[in-house]
Amino acid sequence: MLTDTDLRELLSYQANGPVLSVYLDTDPAEGSAEVHKLHLRSLLKEIDLPDDVFAVTRYFDHEHDWTGYSVAVFSCATDDYFRVYTLAVPVRNRARVMSQPYVKPLADLLDSYGGYGVVLVDKQGARLFSFHLGELKEQDGMVGEDIRHTKRGGGSSAGRRGGTAGQTDYVDEVTERNMKDAVEFATQFFTENNVRRVLIGGTDDNIAQFRAQLPKAWQSLVVGTFPMSMTASENDILDRALQIGATAEHRREAHLVETLVTSAAKGRGGVVNLDETLSALRAGRVQTLLIRDGFRAPGARCQGCGFLTSQILDVCEFCGGKFETIPDAVEEAVRQVMKLGGDVEVLHELPNTSFENIGALLRY
Repeated sequence: MLTDTDLRELLSYQANGPVLSVYLDTDPAEGSAEVHKLHLRSLLKEIDLPDDVFAVTRYFDHEHDWTGYSVAVFSCATDDYFRVYTLAVPVRNRARVMSQPYVKPLADLLDSYGGYGVVLVDKQGARLFSFHLGELKEQDGMVGEDIRHTKRGGGSSAGRRGGTAGQTDYVDEVTERNMKDAVEFATQFFTENNVRRVLIGGTDDNIAQFRAQLPKAWQSLVVGTFPMSMTASENDILDRALQIGATAEHRREAHLVETLVTSAAKGRGGVVNLDETLSALRAGRVQTLLIRDGFRAPGARCQGCGFLTSQILDVCEFCGGKFETIPDAVEEAVRQVMKLGGDVEVLHELPNTSFENIGALLRY
């Protein structure tokens, strides 16, 4: 699985030669290993980097175990650099030769499948999962163990209270304590796992109680809820997380586009064309970059300060450096935003607005 550390390495890697980046769909439902190898050969037939093509082909012929739904491979024979990441989500087949690893598809995957925290909650405790790039991983420790122990320890106390009212009060008190413990445990888990979107499963009542006790900062990150038993299998939880996450992502993208278009129209907080977006990026103002899926645009990059532009310029106005042409200024913009810790939103279904290809929500 691709980790944050892996991504940082890809973003910071400065190659001394051309880098071949290959994304290959290996979904077993779409064909056998031989079918996928045929697709790979088709991708590589126009690539004029024999050493890198050989390295990639050799890997799939002799080392790949054909698990997962897709693979991302990065090769630079000049540096003896070779990285492979098996992914649990599908990708579109493509191969690119650039001066750096081609990371725009990874930005798309991270946007759609990255940074989810999933919590199943009941009156005794919670099950916690991280959902990242299609892989669901459960927290090793179960919150419910200590919480169940707390409930068992209060049994005699309930008897001393006596009567139905006393028992009801006791259950409510224990439930409230359990929820507080579950919320504390969950928020710590979310923080440690860099969660930026939260899904909550359980009964309506338990979800409402849990959500009400979440700190406001985490409440704002809840993107969906769903009915689910505490004893549900990981496959059932994964299926629901994918469904709810996809629906929530579509709503979120539509809201971001609407916000961007409105902000740009008012002349503050947003820009909606390539050059204005690149200028805002140079100034460090881009908080969220929005791009239409598949949008590419040639451009130029200053060899001195890295300023990006779609225009043909002789000298950089900021540092006096010379420009080099690049095949895709959008890819470089994605890279720079990710390196600076901003967000990248790849839009697959554009709402009916004036937004066309690229824009950005600004920090200030």
